[in-house]
Amino acid sequence: MSFTRIVVKVGTNVLTQQDGTLDTALIRDLVGQIAQAKAAGQEIILVSSGAVGAGRSILTLPDKLNPVTKRQVFASVGQVELMKIYTEMFREEGIFCAQVLATKEDFRDREHFINMKRCLLALLRDNIVPVINENDVISISELMFTDNDELAGLTASLVNADALVILSNVDGVLDENGQVIPVIDPSDEAVFSKVTTRRSSFGRGGMLTKLRICQQSARLGIHTFIANGKKRRLPEVLAGNPTICSHFPAGKKRSGLKHWMAHNDGIAEARVVVNDGAAHILKSETSVASLLPVGVSAIKKKFKKGDVIGIEDELGQLLGIGVAAYGSKKLKSLIGVKGGKELIHYDYLLIY
Repeated sequence: MSFTRIVVKVGTNVLTQQDGTLDTALIRDLVGQIAQAKAAGQEIILVSSGAVGAGRSILTLPDKLNPVTKRQVFASVGQVELMKIYTEMFREEGIFCAQVLATKEDFRDREHFINMKRCLLALLRDNIVPVINENDVISISELMFTDNDELAGLTASLVNADALVILSNVDGVLDENGQVIPVIDPSDEAVFSKVTTRRSSFGRGGMLTKLRICQQSARLGIHTFIANGKKRRLPEVLAGNPTICSHFPAGKKRSGLKHWMAHNDGIAEARVVVNDGAAHILKSETSVASLLPVGVSAIKKKFKKGDVIGIEDELGQLLGIGVAAYGSKKLKSLIGVKGGKELIHYDYLLIY
């Protein structure tokens, strides 16, 4: 394996010490590993937690302060401190870095998605390391990512990365016996019942969240890894020769549009139901097929041309999503009719 464009996510539990303050020695070593990769011609995007930990390192706030407000204050002060550390350490390596703050809304809107992509690709073109973090100051409730694992998965999808590396404080996905599962099929649902669950001490996420994000990224054609950031595993992973970690092998590469759709299936409010024949064809891995009106048996909710709609089988299971070539009003007269224009062209269709 060889990778050119890599997204590296480093979690709060890797960046902080036992008291929750930043581990600057580890950050310096991480920056050195990234500099080494860049010297070898690799493009690195760093998704970094740690703003709240950085704020906690330099601020003392009243215990009675509202938890959300406390987090916002720690994050707003800590993000400046975190970027100061990254800026100084990367410059010691002769590298510029750039701060990019994101909310979930930046990935839900197609126009924002494209603008974010252009920004990141421009930074990579100019040999600058983007350092991305959630904008914790304004991200609350529905605007929040599950954690930075989700942000990393979205970023890897956004830039069509070759690899996504999630650095945790464990060696990988652990089974019920505490042993690392070295290779995990991106479509293996049974693995969820086998893993040891563990929630971060200072972060919001856990191993089940990582597992879901990693499988989704791998299905989109991105080699994905969970490795121990405390044990300096990054160089061997970036070199394509990982030893102790969990690897999610990449599936077939998807287009940028399908990447966006995969992470935004929640916006598909309208649904169409397809018959068993159409469902079989759409799910086949040996054929390339668009969704034709002859295969549609029902419309669950009205939609317009250009809407992202869900596709269900007759048992109510969601098969995938796609962009409608025309609205439900026109489709109503074409249901079951042979020779009609495809409702969703293959290029705009994502089957799970």
